[in-house]
Amino acid sequence: MSLKHRSNDKEYLDGDSIATADLYRNLVELDIINKYLGGYNASLKGLGTILGKGKAVRNVLDIGFGGGDSIKQLSRLSDKRNADLSFYGVDLKRDCVEYAEQNLVALTNKQLICDDYRNISAELLNKIDVIHCSLFLHHLTDAEIIGLFKFGKAHNCIILANDLHRNWLAYYSIKFLTALFSKSYLVKNDAPLSVKRGFRRKELIELLKQAGFTKYSVTWSWAFRYIVIATE
Repeated sequence: MSLKHRSNDKEYLDGDSIATADLYRNLVELDIINKYLGGYNASLKGLGTILGKGKAVRNVLDIGFGGGDSIKQLSRLSDKRNADLSFYGVDLKRDCVEYAEQNLVALTNKQLICDDYRNISAELLNKIDVIHCSLFLHHLTDAEIIGLFKFGKAHNCIILANDLHRNWLAYYSIKFLTALFSKSYLVKNDAPLSVKRGFRRKELIELLKQAGFTKYSVTWSWAFRYIVIATE
């Protein structure tokens, strides 16, 4: 097996005919994976870095929010930092929106939208300071990622992305762990495939450059994540 280039194979999660119960099981297990394998930590470190630089941040848009757990984690950081942030989320799947509405019922500083992020109103986009996405970029083609980065840049948003390092140890580790512990056919198939669709640092830098960013950072975070922050 070669990991020299990103895989073009589509994940089951990208399909349109997933049973609701199966999708919900997938979201539960993804929450567990993110908790114990550093996924949330990468996003938290990224937002902490942005806030630490004194940027005027009030509104965060989470694209492809899934079960909404990243919003929950980032909101907790906001509370700890007394940052008073509002969170907006957009996801194409109605089942994800309904799941997240229940998952985030205690949060009053959130608004969830079922749509393509490119259809968000100009009025809302004018308020957004940071566009966040976790485990979303690897679902896209390189051209689509450049389009997302350009979208953020055009609306003067900071990009904060958290995604996978394409690495053989990451691939075989998650393949073994999910085969052993997962009860979701989606997770068992998609988790290792996600790594194959992941990135090398130089690839992310090239995508940022092609989108027109000149001020950015791409840092590695345990376990096998990259934190992308792009400001200008």
